[in-house]
Amino acid sequence: MTHTSLPFPDGFLWGASTAAHQIEGNNVNSDWWRKEHDPAAEIAEPSLDACDSYHRWEQDMDLLARLGFSDYRFSIEWARIEPVAGTFSRAEIAHYRRMVDGALARGLRPMVTLHHFTVPQWFEDLGGWTADGAVDLFARYVEHCAPVIAPGVSHVCTINEPNMIAVMAGLAKRGEQGFPPAGLPFPDEETSHAVIAAHHAAVKAVRAVDPGIQVGWTVANQVYQAMPGAEEVCAAYRRPREDVFIEAARGDDFIGVQSYTRTRIGPDGPVPAPEDAERTLTQWEYYPAAVGEALRHTADVIGGDMPLIVTENGIATTDDSRRIDYYTGALASVAAAIEDGVNVRGYLAWSALDNYEWGSFKPTFGLVAVDPVTFERTPKPSAEWLGGLGRSRELPRRTD
Repeated sequence: MTHTSLPFPDGFLWGASTAAHQIEGNNVNSDWWRKEHDPAAEIAEPSLDACDSYHRWEQDMDLLARLGFSDYRFSIEWARIEPVAGTFSRAEIAHYRRMVDGALARGLRPMVTLHHFTVPQWFEDLGGWTADGAVDLFARYVEHCAPVIAPGVSHVCTINEPNMIAVMAGLAKRGEQGFPPAGLPFPDEETSHAVIAAHHAAVKAVRAVDPGIQVGWTVANQVYQAMPGAEEVCAAYRRPREDVFIEAARGDDFIGVQSYTRTRIGPDGPVPAPEDAERTLTQWEYYPAAVGEALRHTADVIGGDMPLIVTENGIATTDDSRRIDYYTGALASVAAAIEDGVNVRGYLAWSALDNYEWGSFKPTFGLVAVDPVTFERTPKPSAEWLGGLGRSRELPRRTD
């Protein structure tokens, strides 16, 4: 086995990501809490206490700092901060500010996500993102987050994976559940426009708090690959599901790139992975090179020299050696993109913890295992390995 130096620029973000609803527990005022407890939604299991990170966030940050990471991306809960429309909790704002201060005290740069899939129940009851005044309501929430993000937060994500929000809205309007074997359903166009407008309003609000904060959003990249003769079909399929959201980031300070696998497109649309393909616990094809291809595509669409940050990338598996192999291939593809001139400014793995993956605790993406009864945290070998790369900047490359 040989080692290759990782070509990371100065100030490169090196860390792991989480989302509040997936790790905090008992987010009782959110739309997802209600959905989890609605038999008609057919959710496999509710989040309940999740990882109890609302109370154990210090343990989580201690582990990340000890492991060698320099950055931690976490989200804050709109449903906690504004549990009733127009009523903002000083206690919850102070809680999230303590998290920011705690990260800084441990040498972790906090990247704060303002919205990671969940909304307050009252916002959903109004009609969600497409309701009259929804953009202003989100901007008002962002303005009230000022004590959380300033001072000390260098990067803020406004909305996580807006393209997936639009896809899920499209499913809901059509009365459908679940995803096809390959590809994504068509996103709801009205929701797409709404979340783009909400993002632009949030960017303006964040910059009003502190113009020094780097602000952007994250897009779920499916790594669409055109099979021979399907180039135009692929472009038409990809544009409403991905490219319009990348283009909406023009003028931002960075764009978050999130990718896990690939989607092949044939003349008739998405093509399932081969039957003999290795699959992860989410049934996605094992494809470590996805993130490098996602970075290159995002750079091509956005143009110029927009900074790109990998804000999520990882694998759901019970075999931690395969997790290390996946990260080895993924980071090699990131390094190759950087060497080819793509302006990559950071890499944050998904996820810091085994957590609630939107309906089930079974898909284990975490670098750290969490006991569901005692909540004891146990770093996996992959956590020690990936954290150590932040210090060594030497990536093992297999020669066999």
